[in-house]
Amino acid sequence: MAHFPENLPPAWRARLSGEAKKDYFKSLSKFLKAEQSTGAVVFPEKKNILRAVQSVDLPDVRVVILGQDPYHGMDQAIGLSFAVPNNHFPKPPSLQNIFKEIRSDLGVTIPAGVSDLSGWVAQGVLLLNSVLTVREGEAFSHRGKGWEIFTDEVIRSLAERKEPIVFMLWGAAARKKRDFFKGTPHVALESPHPSPLSAHRGFLGNKHFSKANELLRKFDQPEIRWERVSI
Repeated sequence: MAHFPENLPPAWRARLSGEAKKDYFKSLSKFLKAEQSTGAVVFPEKKNILRAVQSVDLPDVRVVILGQDPYHGMDQAIGLSFAVPNNHFPKPPSLQNIFKEIRSDLGVTIPAGVSDLSGWVAQGVLLLNSVLTVREGEAFSHRGKGWEIFTDEVIRSLAERKEPIVFMLWGAAARKKRDFFKGTPHVALESPHPSPLSAHRGFLGNKHFSKANELLRKFDQPEIRWERVSI
């Protein structure tokens, strides 16, 4: 990919620069170029593919919310898990359920037009998908192409940090990452996924947002202002 790893902030660049030399990453880059050459529409746009790690450097991460694939509809994916552009209507159902849980858990109001989650990122929330690209209209179309290896390295880097992090693992795929944190100071909050297919089986009512803030206080870190969705 063009400008990788130079387009990453310093700590991520130092940690992830070696990935570009590995066979899986070369194969992934070749695959993405082939998608482009065949005229496939790929989301998010190039500048946002690595936005999650570009936006919060490794030492600044306090909370991680793991997603799966980017949204595959037009004008949705912006490189941050679960986020869509502000003033995007209707909001994806999973994001609607996330906001519903925040309102229920914290008793706060979230303005109708905000949805890019940039306010969370600014407070040290890493919004990471396990797969960072997708073909338009084809969910999971870029799975197994190498992104999972790359994002596992991101998670491994976080797990090796001495300063504690709160990980929110929603759904079976995210919960498989719990093994990264065994024997570490980090805490994983687990629940079903916020998708309408599973939200009522335990995501709604999980109180992860207040629990995350309780943990951050325990870690002597500032709380996340979850109602501050956008900057």
